[in-house]
Amino acid sequence: MRDYDEVTAFLGEWGPFQRLIFFLLSASIIPNGFNGMSAVFLVGTPEHRCRVPDSANLSSAWRNHSIPLRLQDGREVPHNCRRYRLATLANFSALGLVPGRDVNLTQLEQESCLDGWEFSQDVYLSTIVTEWNLVCEDDWKTPLTTSLFFVGVLFGSFVSGQLSDRFGRKCILFTTMAVQTGFSFLQIFSTSWEMFTVLFLIVGMGQISNYVVAFILVGYMLLPLFAYFIRDWRMLLLVLTVPGVLCVPLWWFIPESPRWLISQGRFKEAEDIIKKAAEMNSISTPEMIFDPVELQELKPLKQQKVFILDLFSTRNIAIITIMSLLLWMLTSVGYFALSLNTPNLHGDAYLNCFLSALIEIPAYITAWLLLRTLPRRYIIAGVLFMGGGVLLLIQVVPADYYVLSIGLAMMGKYGITSAFSMLYVFTAELYPTLVRNMAVGITSMASRVGSIVAPYFVYLGAYNRILPYIVMGSLTVLIGIITLFFPESFGTTLPETFEQMQKVKGFRSRKKTSESMETEENSKVQITAF
Repeated sequence: MRDYDEVTAFLGEWGPFQRLIFFLLSASIIPNGFNGMSAVFLVGTPEHRCRVPDSANLSSAWRNHSIPLRLQDGREVPHNCRRYRLATLANFSALGLVPGRDVNLTQLEQESCLDGWEFSQDVYLSTIVTEWNLVCEDDWKTPLTTSLFFVGVLFGSFVSGQLSDRFGRKCILFTTMAVQTGFSFLQIFSTSWEMFTVLFLIVGMGQISNYVVAFILVGYMLLPLFAYFIRDWRMLLLVLTVPGVLCVPLWWFIPESPRWLISQGRFKEAEDIIKKAAEMNSISTPEMIFDPVELQELKPLKQQKVFILDLFSTRNIAIITIMSLLLWMLTSVGYFALSLNTPNLHGDAYLNCFLSALIEIPAYITAWLLLRTLPRRYIIAGVLFMGGGVLLLIQVVPADYYVLSIGLAMMGKYGITSAFSMLYVFTAELYPTLVRNMAVGITSMASRVGSIVAPYFVYLGAYNRILPYIVMGSLTVLIGIITLFFPESFGTTLPETFEQMQKVKGFRSRKKTSESMETEENSKVQITAF
């Protein structure tokens, strides 16, 4: 019996048909780069202070001193959430007293922002924060908004995988694109924070889990460009939904997966797609693509059932699984927290966001080169040490040297992104064939949990600007240390059974057996470009 690859080998590996489908599918996920990081600008919090209404009857001197000062980053700035009690200030103003000379301001009674806030428009004309006053007592809603988006991504990854097996790859691909685009458009008409957040969660469910990094980066790097010229959140959302609408015609160009059609017994449809591919590749089609005898045999074979508990069946496997979950989750926390924190860096928020996307290009190239030649655990630990170390250095940089702080933050993003992109290969090499997909799936789920938690690391910056970097840097160095205790998988035979999995032995790798040496050439992992 021939398998699918043997049946379609006559098409070639990279003909015009394969190139067309690859780039059409890649183009369809460019909007992921918009939606994934749009929260950077949609949920941005501008400088703000308590509003002092014109009816307060204050002199210009008392109006200028109506907001108490607080210490931030070594300098005094107006308080964001408090003001002096206006009734008291009005009495002093009526008596002709001078603030600071006749009245000691530090002893005056304060009150909350009873009349709302004044928001600076230097960076944003409007965001959902300014729309619904998500500051001070309600500032907890800001990280929750972003977290719920990633909750949607987590839930969507569960549902889309199951549905694509039932209804087909193409159908679910375009359904998720429609959900993402349609509900993103509905967000424009949100009348409350609750409505916006529920819709944002549904948009997250439409995020496509499997993507090509290069094309996600296209959307990620275009996002700050659009946001720079469109600083109103509703108009920005409208513009970001356009690429999704433009993907609609792709329905007539992207075919259903022949593999899935075969798994459903729809051989005639699969054969038609293969013939079309052969015609586009200028290759003559065999008289008989599927032998009648093979039609029954090509149906999926029953496989041994596996369960999540199998990943914890022995002490060694359980330790590897727990360390893998921590590695994925904490690396994801660092990646998304650094990406979402770019507006809080000194300098231009739009330029910082662009640099955060741009630095990923050399990070992915570095990861690809390192994976080809060096041991996995050392290179992953190395880039994590580098990324976490530079983040810890930010705390010793003087406030005036903000360019250096930005540079260190970008270097941290570079190291963590490199590590993140290597985890798929590393995890796949550690586990035996029977549970390999499940292991990658459960660790990917841990990374989704990390993305859900990440906005709260950014939220720590409201208390201290460098606190997020201290926490992220410490956790990144910690997970780098843990990585050194993984077994080494580079150049070894891929395990087929649980018994063949390597043992956790600290800093030493298991020696190759004579049997593994003989079969190594047939079992080595092929590293492909990301």
